[in-house]
Amino acid sequence: MNRPLPTLALVASIALALPAACTAQQPQGAAALPVPSTAPPVVQMVSGLPDFTNLVQKVGPAVVNVSAEIRGGSRQMASEDDIPDFFKRFFGEDMPLPGGPRGPQGPDNGLKGVSLGTGFMVSDDGYILTNHHVVDGASAITVRLSDRREFKAKLVGSDEQSDVALLKIEGKGLPALRTAADAVKPGQWVVAIGSPFGLDHSVTAGIVSAVGRANPYANQQYVPFIQTDVAINRGNSGGPLLNTRGEVVGINSQIFSSSGGYQGVSFAIPIDLAVSVVQQLKTTGRVSRGQLGVQVQPVSAEAAATFGLPSTSGALVADVMPGSAAARAGLQRGDVIRAVNGRPVNDSADLPPLIGALPPKSRAQVTLVRDGRTVQLPVVLDALGPSGDGEAAGNDDAPAAPAAEATRSTLGIGVQDLGAAERQKLGLRAGEGVRITRIDGVPARDAGLQPGDVILQVGRTAVGSAAALARAVSALPRGQAVMLLVRRGSATQFVAVDPAAG
Repeated sequence: MNRPLPTLALVASIALALPAACTAQQPQGAAALPVPSTAPPVVQMVSGLPDFTNLVQKVGPAVVNVSAEIRGGSRQMASEDDIPDFFKRFFGEDMPLPGGPRGPQGPDNGLKGVSLGTGFMVSDDGYILTNHHVVDGASAITVRLSDRREFKAKLVGSDEQSDVALLKIEGKGLPALRTAADAVKPGQWVVAIGSPFGLDHSVTAGIVSAVGRANPYANQQYVPFIQTDVAINRGNSGGPLLNTRGEVVGINSQIFSSSGGYQGVSFAIPIDLAVSVVQQLKTTGRVSRGQLGVQVQPVSAEAAATFGLPSTSGALVADVMPGSAAARAGLQRGDVIRAVNGRPVNDSADLPPLIGALPPKSRAQVTLVRDGRTVQLPVVLDALGPSGDGEAAGNDDAPAAPAAEATRSTLGIGVQDLGAAERQKLGLRAGEGVRITRIDGVPARDAGLQPGDVILQVGRTAVGSAAALARAVSALPRGQAVMLLVRRGSATQFVAVDPAAG
């Protein structure tokens, strides 16, 4: 417990007493300050801070150190340069083992290193939870208990999408942690136990800062993370996040940092999601998730105005995968998904966890807004699997039509019609899309458009030629931002182009 905190509480209590003391010492004849006796206190004093001593003594023996031997540089460790916008995965201490330094990463350099992390037992017969990234690529895993006993662990299963791994050691009557039945809430006290920088069984505490956080910079788009201000560092990976009853509410997994160390923002995997993953790993050795088959993006203010939406809540559908569950159900580009099975979708990041939590072939009710109307669509989900390329190579290399300049004065772009072979290579339907050949104006440049981008729609209107693009743009009210649906590589996204920017 930090010592300055009681001191601060004491100072606050003295400050509250000062007005009364000053009033009592005023010279005779001076007007007394009006202090209504019924006024509520300005500051609500905290009677005391939590003491986690008993909690740590009770749960500590169930927290273990995990040491994973990595051979030949088979796993790529994350570095600060690899991860954008300060998101850092803490892989634990990546250290050379006796016998030589850790060599350069490669297919197999014959050298070996070790990843140190944390785990915790969830059954008295030796099942242990940790992070996928702690044991990813491990040729051998060793678990050390608080009483210094060591066990060779078997990897039962591991899931990269949730960053959860299940280990098994041989034993009976081992200490195990209970999982919480109640979801955590912002402001709730939580405790972490782990081995930061190899310092065994270090205890840190803080509060839940937020729930349902998304991390767009890692593979875990199906995890609604718990954000905390608990101090987490390298080696805490896979350790438990506990409530004040000593129940596990999450698995510590990530930090947000510009230095690679703790900066006040940490992330944990909710334990209910981890339990669901563990049940599948124990049963089948793998995890199955539902898939809708859409690309989505946040709803910008320009998109809300263009599509007649009352707010920017929801997930804007930028593309629908051909033959997917979404395509079969009738979802369209420009639809805004607002709920799944009655659970709200406030942002595009809310959609993957809701869909991924449902099993393949299950039926989901999708609530969306289309042309200002609320539509309910039943969807039978597909199974999420490895993403396929799916592009067909064509041999009809007919020359494209001459570039058209009709939209240059409004949007600041030059465009060109696509040939049949180009559309086939891009995975587009016949008569779909027009290619940007150059950027001539400020509006398009400010919007981030590039030569080679393919415009598929203006708002909800599909365009397949330069002439169709010019007609769709000219039909819009003057001065209004133009929402273009743009394909770049395999990504499709709505982009707002503001003619006023020029």
